[in-house]
Amino acid sequence: MEIRVLGSLGVRLCGASVVPSAPKPRQVLALLALRADQVVPAGVLAEELWSGRPPRSARTTVQTYVLQLRDLIDRALAQGDGGPGASCAKDVLVTSAGGYMLNSGGGLVDLQEFDRLAGHGYRAMDGGDFPLAARQLADALALWRGPAFADVPVGGQLAVETRRLEEIRLCALDQRIEADLRLGRHRVLLAELTVLIDRYRTHESLHGQYMIALHRSGRRGEALEAYQRLRNTLVRELGMEPSAALRRLQRSILLAGPERADQEQPGAPADGAGARTARLTRVG
Repeated sequence: MEIRVLGSLGVRLCGASVVPSAPKPRQVLALLALRADQVVPAGVLAEELWSGRPPRSARTTVQTYVLQLRDLIDRALAQGDGGPGASCAKDVLVTSAGGYMLNSGGGLVDLQEFDRLAGHGYRAMDGGDFPLAARQLADALALWRGPAFADVPVGGQLAVETRRLEEIRLCALDQRIEADLRLGRHRVLLAELTVLIDRYRTHESLHGQYMIALHRSGRRGEALEAYQRLRNTLVRELGMEPSAALRRLQRSILLAGPERADQEQPGAPADGAGARTARLTRVG
């Protein structure tokens, strides 16, 4: 089985898709796929489908959607090679303890793979192995094919999970960029960071990384302009000033000596502002 939730919903069994076209069965499958190999209570499925106001027929209706999913699973199994593993749909979409579980059978689950790779990346960052951290986090982020559940109508449960998934993606992205900055890849990062700060207009960490990349590329004036734009946005839209860490970064750039492009060596920033900004690579 192949389960993908980091983008449009994809669940394939024996090479065949088992994703229904109808919206509500698709929601049921999305929640089961998100929590693959875990039991999802029927009440949680009902809350997702009817936004906390399920009808009296909710349990029966959920059972109907499960039967529709099992029908798709049976068709996929019929196309398979009859190898080891599930022999019928009830082995794949399991009824258990008042709920249902999507059994991955040890197949690919992109969210689980993301968590595994990102975890390796975070540990590498903690250990100072920036090349490994950059590779592992880049591999984790490559699993994303767009916004989570991009083609699924979301209720309360999935809406919360979608925000959570976006947050863990941004965390991995922040750390991958930090690893790349530590490796002296500031020029390569500028194009990516330009897009990111436009998309996340109040995200301080990304703006701080953009300022560092600009400054290290000999573009101190643009780095200071980036800070001022962010400050104006934060004050206008959120009624707040930039964080103390970001203000320290701005001050370190202000106090820096004459701009010299690419003055830092990978992993070993130069003196002056370079040394100070290195300690502020992760801002916010």
